Amino acid sequence: MGTSADTEIKDATRAAAQHPAREARREAESGSGWYAWLARGGLVAKGISFAIVGVLAIQLALGQGGKATSRQGALATIAENGFGKVLLVALAVGFAAYALWRFVQAFAERGENEDASGEAKKWGKRAGYVGRGLIYAGLTYTTIKIVAGSGGGQSQSQQAKSTTAGVLEWPAGRWLVGAAGLAIIAAGLWNAYRGLTRKFEKKWRRGEMSDTERRWGGRAGVLGHLARAVVFTLIGIFITKAAVEYDPDEAIGLDGALQKLADASYGPVLLAVTAAGLICYAIYCLVDARYRDVSVAA
Repeated sequence: MGTSADTEIKDATRAAAQHPAREARREAESGSGWYAWLARGGLVAKGISFAIVGVLAIQLALGQGGKATSRQGALATIAENGFGKVLLVALAVGFAAYALWRFVQAFAERGENEDASGEAKKWGKRAGYVGRGLIYAGLTYTTIKIVAGSGGGQSQSQQAKSTTAGVLEWPAGRWLVGAAGLAIIAAGLWNAYRGLTRKFEKKWRRGEMSDTERRWGGRAGVLGHLARAVVFTLIGIFITKAAVEYDPDEAIGLDGALQKLADASYGPVLLAVTAAGLICYAIYCLVDARYRDVSVAA
């Protein structure tokens, strides 16, 4: 009798522990409930962060005292303003929501079929979701540090140089840095392809959108993805150059990419156009937050 009772208790405990996991998968697969709130809140925070970077870069291009900076740098800049820390707290919550959304996506992702290609695709998607989740977990940590008065630390370009210098010292370090640079270039080209083909629109619930929202949301998405393509490709080129020349000082981040545009011939024009594109990307993120089908199957 005792053994039977113990077994029933263990089964009940196991079922209770599994229930949250089942519920998380169900809401991820349907794109509903708290899972949808995580996704939409995270996309709003993502959009606002890109808007701040774009506005600062436009101010620089117009000679109004802005600066070329990464999202971490932009967050540190707004902390200097009156209501900056209130906005930072909201952004920290949004970044954390985005990170959790991507982690849940990774957990809930299912293969399209049971063969090797289906499994490879599933795990590739999971890796991508986890990678994006880690980026936004890092942004959450940085934002909390800024709110707490600990500062934003190094700029993104300084971090890129420091990280590159460390990796170059590893066995096959030059190859690893070169591979990372080429991967970032590939990400830039993917953004260009995604923008020009308007693939991002496939995830929208188009039936809920007005003609005006579809038209202008689509245009913002195209311009925004092209702007990201420019900065990603620049970052990748200079990281690859750091590997080829064995010089970590060649590596740059988002702030460095924008500064390269500012220093080029017709720099203010190039910078202003790219910055406007980043603001368009921010608008696209807000449209995405409203109309995206966030279910795992989408």
